[in-house]
Amino acid sequence: MTEVAAAGGEIRIRLFRFTLYSRSYCHLCEQMLEALTLLLSSEEIEVAVVDVDNDTALVDLYDELVPVLIGHSAEGTTTRLCHYFLDVEKVRAFCFQVPALHANPNQV
Repeated sequence: MTEVAAAGGEIRIRLFRFTLYSRSYCHLCEQMLEALTLLLSSEEIEVAVVDVDNDTALVDLYDELVPVLIGHSAEGTTTRLCHYFLDVEKVRAFCFQVPALHANPNQV
């Protein structure tokens, strides 16, 4: 995420950056991109869609996991958020710094 403030500090634009590791003719990839776009429709987002089949190293990393969504923080770190289907809670937690929900209510 990148934040930009106007000169008076009144306007803040948050840009959320993602990489979607994908492949051609992948309906799950298309669905994840659509779900991400809908989830963050009120935000500025940038999604780089990368075809894993164009790079053998990416095939080795993500072949059976595609689609894979990676989030990029303003600090330059990357976080693997989900694969196969969009994990709404993880994406929200990544974007808005809200703790992700856990299956065990005793976990923090």
